Amino acid sequence: MSLKNTVTFFCILLALQLNAQQLLPFVENFTKSEYSGDNQVWNITQADDNTLYFANNHYFLRYNGVKWERYSLPNKTIIRSVFADGSRIYCGSYREFGYWERVKGIMQYTSLTAGKNYFSDSDNEEVWKIFKHADKIYFQTFHRMYAYDGKTIATYRFPSQISYCYVIDNTIYAASTRNGVYVFDGGKFQQITAWPELKDNIVHGMEKNGRDIYIFTKNNGVFKGDAKGVKPWGSNINSLLKNDVILSAAFINNNMLAIGTALKGIYIISLTDNSFTVINRNNALKNNAVLSVALDTEKDLWLGLDNGISHVEVNSPVSLFTDNSGLLGSVYSIAPTESGYLFASNHGVFSYGQQGLNTIPNSQGQAWDVYKSGDNYIIGHNDGTYTYNGHLKKANPVNGGWKFLKSKFDRAYFQANYSGIAVYTDTDNLGVYKTLDSIVKPIRNIAQTRPGELWAADSYRSLYRVLYDENFNVKRVENVSQKNNIKSDYGVKLFPFRGEVLFYINSKWYTYNSIKDKLEENKAFTERFSGISDIVPVDDDNFIIIRSGLLYLITRKGDKFLEKLLNEKYYQGRLIMENTQVYKNGNSLLINLDDGFMSYNIEGSSKKEAPVTIEAFYMGRLIDEDTHIKYNQSVELNVITGYYGYNRPDLFYRLNAEPLQPIIKGNIILNNLSSGNQSVDIYRNNNGVYQQVAAYSFKVSKPWYFSTLMILAYIAAISGIFFLYYRWNKVRYLQKIRLNEEELKHRREIMELELEAEKKLRQQEYEKHILEVEVQAKASEVAGKSLSIAKHSEMIESIQEALKNVSGSDELKTRISKIIKTNSISKNEWQSFEKNLVKSHEDFVSRLTAKYPALTPKDIKLCIYLKMNLSSKEIAPLMNISYRGVELHRYRLRKKLHISTEENLSQYMITI
Repeated sequence: MSLKNTVTFFCILLALQLNAQQLLPFVENFTKSEYSGDNQVWNITQADDNTLYFANNHYFLRYNGVKWERYSLPNKTIIRSVFADGSRIYCGSYREFGYWERVKGIMQYTSLTAGKNYFSDSDNEEVWKIFKHADKIYFQTFHRMYAYDGKTIATYRFPSQISYCYVIDNTIYAASTRNGVYVFDGGKFQQITAWPELKDNIVHGMEKNGRDIYIFTKNNGVFKGDAKGVKPWGSNINSLLKNDVILSAAFINNNMLAIGTALKGIYIISLTDNSFTVINRNNALKNNAVLSVALDTEKDLWLGLDNGISHVEVNSPVSLFTDNSGLLGSVYSIAPTESGYLFASNHGVFSYGQQGLNTIPNSQGQAWDVYKSGDNYIIGHNDGTYTYNGHLKKANPVNGGWKFLKSKFDRAYFQANYSGIAVYTDTDNLGVYKTLDSIVKPIRNIAQTRPGELWAADSYRSLYRVLYDENFNVKRVENVSQKNNIKSDYGVKLFPFRGEVLFYINSKWYTYNSIKDKLEENKAFTERFSGISDIVPVDDDNFIIIRSGLLYLITRKGDKFLEKLLNEKYYQGRLIMENTQVYKNGNSLLINLDDGFMSYNIEGSSKKEAPVTIEAFYMGRLIDEDTHIKYNQSVELNVITGYYGYNRPDLFYRLNAEPLQPIIKGNIILNNLSSGNQSVDIYRNNNGVYQQVAAYSFKVSKPWYFSTLMILAYIAAISGIFFLYYRWNKVRYLQKIRLNEEELKHRREIMELELEAEKKLRQQEYEKHILEVEVQAKASEVAGKSLSIAKHSEMIESIQEALKNVSGSDELKTRISKIIKTNSISKNEWQSFEKNLVKSHEDFVSRLTAKYPALTPKDIKLCIYLKMNLSSKEIAPLMNISYRGVELHRYRLRKKLHISTEENLSQYMITI
């Protein structure tokens, strides 16, 4: 191997070693599916309002940090260049250039070449570069340069084919592809003869830094020089760049340089110590070909790739290490080493340094904790406790060491593990240890504030206070959460802070009162930090909490807690909940993540004040004074800060009087808006205090059914309804009057009929009464006649009886008997009498037979005679039986009627 090649090899190796020790800045990638464009991004510019514009092949892209907008030129040609000047965004294409302006939220294009004959003698004319010099805008193709002063366009032809033009110290440099570099002076091009080294080189960048001009060639690396001459850049990195094809370059600041290549992505180089970081497809970018580089107002990089766009936060206090191979796994603990870092992960123990990421042999399996003790590292592993000092060695079988704690009081070390707590007195001899008895269960976390006492949190639930003697013999183990009647004590968290231990149990914070021997609620912590999912101590002034999946750095100043949100984009989906650890390394905090870790520099964590502007869109159009927003429709608000990186503030919004809501990526969608004035207030989280930074108000129209026309229609309809109701009521009233009159008429007729019927009824009752009187009279007459007949019959019987007893003339007896026979009642007369007797007492007979249906006609006849109040003697001739027969018949009648002998039969018959 030649001496030159050997030197080059070692320079490359040194550069790789320097690169291997560095973390990467956060990279945000945008794919063509996100911005809905083409692959190549040829040029990038940022306008005065901090909006970014991109030349993306067939599309002109606009990005304000919230949403992407895409436009095309009228002739649909490829856009190669963009340049922002004031409110105008100039762009160049094939035989075309002009400018875009934003009108009512939409970019509108004005051509400066339409209808002109600037490209008549050449077909290969594309505008690859646009720049400003002496108040003129220049459009550069490979063969010509067009100067636009706002009114007219002047054309200048290059002496030979040009790659790009550059403005340095108010001078235009034109880099040709074969003849070196020209200077444009007085309308003419003069070749720089002092730079012959640049002949036959394609220049893809020229920038001045300090007193030197850096020239970036496509295939021969970087040259550095001044007006007197140039020479190759002396940095060791230049050897790498010659092989990687330089496409773009930009100085980030006086000490940092970014170079985009075609093969290896972007180089970020420190001019102070020649260290560098390469960001490419292997670690962060989606593509290795960096076609264009631009700096935004935060001095962060924007890369136009061969396929996509990347935003590299080179000035953020956040750096990341990410293992994209999947070898590392989830990192549970980190410890810095002299050459890099040592990781404990679920895949084992790993070292990261000059040789990259390496697995420590025989460490495979779950590793929980790394503790630095002098030159050694103590590792809590699933298979036991190990030490590492260049090589891994198993120290003892204590497995599952979650935490290693150095006691400030007892000259000992405690290790929380799967089976309890182990005690060590010498970290150089971990094979000698003792287990605290009486607490044999998984202990995840431990803390100590005084000698002879240890606080322990179960892996699942309960808080324990372990008291031990000077020989580490356990005197007592107390279940403190149960002792204080805290039933829901799952997931207890211990937080040592400023010399005391705080306990997070069931959404409340407690401290231990040793005098009262009980837990007492810490209201300050409970009020501020209730509902956290994890808390990690940093030092006496700082700690980190996880709330709703977000990391907050909390700083205690006096009685106040100042909180700073670490933007979710840096660790989204990578936090290891319940196992987040923080290691302070100088001014940086190292936070473990899935597949790596995050470094956060506290000293550089202050943010710039960002002006906040709001753009509101309805139906895809910018809202202005002429916009009528319909009821129950959606309005989109873009909250624009002008910052895209770390300085982008964490904003919240409130719609009217509703609670605060976080703003996600600057976009607010307001759905189902009610009518009336709507007010949106924007707030910034400033150390836990929400400060209003912007406001926006708009009006939502009333629903169509509450519009003025509809209200008039409602009034007319209601009036019509009332009128119709009035008319209907009036008609109904007249009908009611007629009905009342007819009803009165009918009532009179009914009353007349009723009176007539009543009159007839009275007449009938009167006639009935007369008939009853007549019947009664007839009955009396019958009764009298019956009595007379009875007496007559008795008299005849007496005469006949006397005749039988008188002796005398038979002729006289015969004549008297003949007279008696002649005057006696015939059988027909007697039957007629009985018939009239029953008829005159027809009602009585009906009632009697209804009540006593078993009565015979002879019984009924006796009852009639009894009702007529006739005696047995008077009844006997009427019934043609003897007196004794009447008495016997009366007795039988009493039996049938169930009447006692004390009750008068005649009186009873009258009551029927």
